[in-house]
Formats: sequence, structure tokens, C-alpha cells
Amino acid sequence: MIKENMNEVDYRKSKIKSRIAWTIAIIFACLMLVLTLAPFFFMIMNSFRKQFDMLQQGVFHLPDPWIIENYVEVIEKGFFGYFLRSVIVVAISLVLMLIISAFAAYPLSRMKFKLNPWIYALIVAMMSVPMHVTLIPIFKLTTAVGFYDSLKSLIGPYVAFALPMSVFILTAFMKTIPKEIEESAEIDGCNRYKNFFFMILPLSKSGLSTLAIYNGVSMWNEFAFANTLLISPQNKTLPLALGQFKGEHAMNMPIIMAVLTLSVLPMIILFIIFQDKLVKGMMAGAVKG
Repeated sequence: MIKENMNEVDYRKSKIKSRIAWTIAIIFACLMLVLTLAPFFFMIMNSFRKQFDMLQQGVFHLPDPWIIENYVEVIEKGFFGYFLRSVIVVAISLVLMLIISAFAAYPLSRMKFKLNPWIYALIVAMMSVPMHVTLIPIFKLTTAVGFYDSLKSLIGPYVAFALPMSVFILTAFMKTIPKEIEESAEIDGCNRYKNFFFMILPLSKSGLSTLAIYNGVSMWNEFAFANTLLISPQNKTLPLALGQFKGEHAMNMPIIMAVLTLSVLPMIILFIIFQDKLVKGMMAGAVKG
């Protein structure tokens, strides 16, 4: 009887502790949600104001009236041209990066050869190279090959700087795939190439999706290489458009907020659509590792 009472008391204590823990977690989650959404709410709300309404009405008051002239002016000044060029550069860079990463990660994760650890260590070491150190060499190389002031000049640096981290993550991800899968396929007559394309690559979709989202955001927001390698207005990408609008409308914050809203919106939409793949990729690597 005493043991039953003690077990009941322990159960009640653990239940109370669990409720307290969940309550604290929910409070912190709500706080993080507010802190995360506040900048977006501030940006979107103020993009619908007139030029001096932020000073007259206050930045946290609802616009009165709500206007869309800021968005109209941004679009009329060629926003979609910048947007399209950014989409082209990011799409091509991501495809090349994913293909090269997969081709590099497969032998590093599934094959044994003498240079394997040295190559892997060199790739990991490349992650420590600061991007800004390479601006001048890349500028000279781009000029020498005739790619300066063209969208082609951005693809190489974007792919090169995304590869070390991508190969590192994808190699670790592929190592978690059971080797028995390949062995069974080899018994059925599959060679290395078929194993890679029909077995390993499909099983690595979650990892590839995670890399695509992670690197896609970085490439979309990249400014240093674009500012160094592009000069003509007809070749500039979206991050350069933000700097240009900021320079032209330094005193008109609502227009700058409108540009920022249109720039951020595609990434938010893509994240909402593909967030399940991102979470699955992260959880798959965590569980398998």
C-alpha cells in the first residue's frame, strides 16, 4: 500500500514537472515567434505608407491611408528584371552545385582509396577560406576569361564557395545509407554507376533538398561578388537593386521597405512550400547519424 502511494506521488510530481516544462517551452516559442515576425510585420506595414507618414504617424501605427504607389513605382523601375536575373543565376548555380556535390560525395563516402582522407580533409579545410580574400583574384580571373560584367561571372564563385560545406554534409549523409543496399543491387547486376543514379541518389533527396534551400538563400542574398563583378544596370541582380534603390530613395523609407518586401517574399514562399523537405533532411541526418 505504501509503495502504491509513493508511486502515485512520484507520478503526480513528474506530471507537474512535465506541465511546467511544456508551459515554459510554449512561452519561449511564443516569444521567439513574436521576435521573428515583428521585423516582417514592421517592414510590410511601413511599405504601404506615404513618404513622411512614418514620422507623422509613428512607425508602429497602422498606415492611414494604405497605398500601393510604392510597389507600383518599384515595379516600374525594373524590379522584375533584377528579380529574373537573380533567379537565373541562383537556379543554374544550385543545379551545378548539387550535381558536383553528389558526384564528389559518393566516392568519398562509399569507396576506399589512399587519397580519400586527404581529399576529404582538403575539402573541409576549404570551408575556412574567407570569401572576401578571393575578391581580387576572382575579379582578375573573370576579366581574363572575358566573363566580367555578365551573369556567367557569378556562377563560378557561387558554386565554388557552396561546394565545401555541401560536400561535407552530403558525404556524412551518404555514409549513413546502409551498404547492404548497394551489395544487394550488385548481386542483381548493378554496377557503380547504376548504384549511384538509381540507389544512392534517390535516397539522398532529403539531403540534397536541405542543401538546395540552405545554399539558395545564401546565393539569393549574396552582394559582394555581384557588386564586384557586375557594373551594367542590365546585368545587375536583386541585391544590387536594393543598394540602388537605397541610394536613390534615402529619404523615402516606405519605397525601400517595398523593395525589401518584394525581395524577401519569394524566399518566404519557397520555404513555406519546401519546409517539410528541409525538416526531413535535417531529421534524417540527425537520426541516421
